[in-house]
Amino acid sequence: MEDEAIFNPLDKRNLGKSVVDALLQKPEKPLGSLKKFPGAGVYAIYYRGGFAPYSVLSGINEPQGNIPIYVGKAVPTGSRKGTALDIPLDSTALWRRLQEHAESIKYVETLDIADFTYRSLTVDDVWIPLGESFVIQKYRPLWNLVVEGFGNHTPGAARFSGKRPLWDELHPGRPWAANCQPPRHSREEILRRVATFMESISPIL
Repeated sequence: MEDEAIFNPLDKRNLGKSVVDALLQKPEKPLGSLKKFPGAGVYAIYYRGGFAPYSVLSGINEPQGNIPIYVGKAVPTGSRKGTALDIPLDSTALWRRLQEHAESIKYVETLDIADFTYRSLTVDDVWIPLGESFVIQKYRPLWNLVVEGFGNHTPGAARFSGKRPLWDELHPGRPWAANCQPPRHSREEILRRVATFMESISPIL
């Protein structure tokens, strides 16, 4: 008789999977018409538009989002200092982070905000980083792992000596990125990396 592993609901893999499953049960909503809502947690952004290098991903995400182009987290105020023991009921961290992403996309001529949707899940703050890492691990989103820098904020005045994010090199438009130094990869190399990624993905249902 084969030994059967004992199921531990508190194992981090099971906890992480529960966050992934709960996120996927949330309805998709248009990123371009965000309405203010409370909460902090994790989110996934989906793309189904006409930017040619992303055509494979767009096709997979019709009629509904199956593979996110970006996954992120929004933590409540005070969490970095260890003072946020519970998510404040009036926290709007998720909404504010998604709003920042929407503004980034609106700067770009090659992308249309109307082609983006999102799912978000309010999560107890203790599990937010774990949830984000498991969603990224499951889907390996393009803008997290290949075209990096979408989630970057405007650098401080003394930090423009840093390299321009790959995302801004492929999708120029954010005003602050033009002041950064050239990135470590050319646009042509980024496009080759995108093409390799597109060859590797298949529908995840």
